[in-house]
Formats: sequence, structure tokens, C-alpha cells
Amino acid sequence: MTTRIPVTLEGNLTGDPEHGGSDNGTEYARFTVAVNDRRLNETTGTWEDAGTVFHRVVVFNQQARNVADSLHKGDAVIVAGGLRFGTYTDKETGQTRETRDVVADNVGASVKFQTVTVARTPKAEGPAAHAPGPQMAPASYAGTGMNR
Repeated sequence: MTTRIPVTLEGNLTGDPEHGGSDNGTEYARFTVAVNDRRLNETTGTWEDAGTVFHRVVVFNQQARNVADSLHKGDAVIVAGGLRFGTYTDKETGQTRETRDVVADNVGASVKFQTVTVARTPKAEGPAAHAPGPQMAPASYAGTGMNR
């Protein structure tokens, strides 16, 4: 049993997302988010940068394609997901290394310091995606009349 550790990140992309597919056909996008820590200097009363932490993020399926098409280096993003820990063997040294990634459930452009344009994609495929839907009219216009 694994423990899910929820994470929310707010930062900037350090590069364009890498978009690809796995051997089983699952699409993914990988990118790094730089989170700048700012602290109030109580002596001077001003905000100062206190360091940057870099987080590797991976997102899957349709959202991976949307991330790759929409987000670019320097864009401010908000990422919500869970931490995933792993290990691998370094090929050069033979030592076991640990990894930490955020598997994103949701990725969005932050509008804190920038504006964005949203283009919605239909949920259905084919002609039904663009159908106007059912037309409704009030009962008094439909000729049914209302009795109380």
C-alpha cells in the first residue's frame, strides 16, 4: 500500500514541456517547475528571494497534449498532484539514487501575473461534439397549458 502525498505547486516552467508516448501508447508531458521562496526581511521590511526549488512534474493522456500545446518556458503555472518516489541505479557509479516527481492531476496557467486565453475542446468526438443540444420552450408556449 502506498501513501499519497498531495502537493500543490505555484511557479514557472524552466523549459518547454517534453511531450512523448510510452511503449504502451500512454501520452506524457514532462517539465520542471521552479518555485521561488520569498521571505520578509524583518530588519529592512522588504521581501527578498530566499532560494529556488526545482520540481520535476509529469502529466498523462489528453492533459499531456494540452500542456505541450499550451505552456512554454517561463509561463507561470499551478500544479496539483501527488508525490511519487522512486529509485534507480546510476550507470556511471553503480550507486542507488532516489527520485522525487510530482504526478500531476491538474495543470493550469496561473493568472496571478499574466493573462491567458482559454480555448475549450469538445468532450465528444464527431458531429455530436458540435450539436446544439435540445431546445426547450416554456410550457405556456408549447401549447400544453397549465392547470392548477
